[in-house]
Amino acid sequence: MITMTDSAKSAVTRFISSTDKPVAGLRIRVEGGGCSGLKYSLKLEESGAEGDQQLDCGGITLLIDDTSAPLLAGVTMDFVESMEGSGFTFVNPNASNSCSCGKSFAC
Repeated sequence: MITMTDSAKSAVTRFISSTDKPVAGLRIRVEGGGCSGLKYSLKLEESGAEGDQQLDCGGITLLIDDTSAPLLAGVTMDFVESMEGSGFTFVNPNASNSCSCGKSFAC
């Protein structure tokens, strides 16, 4: 469903190791907002929710709700570091339009 680059896996692993709470996984959600209408939301979760899809992505558990799952099918998640800033970006084959920041899209 989702592919994470080595850079994204490394960044998530860093974030998990820097928290003082137990982490069950990384929640990836699609919600309304952003400059294109939909945006990605990321959050480290202490536990999954009922009905979550749990995917193993190179030792990282991704938690995905049923509403977000079809919008995330085939997505590649990356973590980029540049002079302009750093953060996660997404390449989504389901998007009919996306913004240049790589953080919001339309379907």
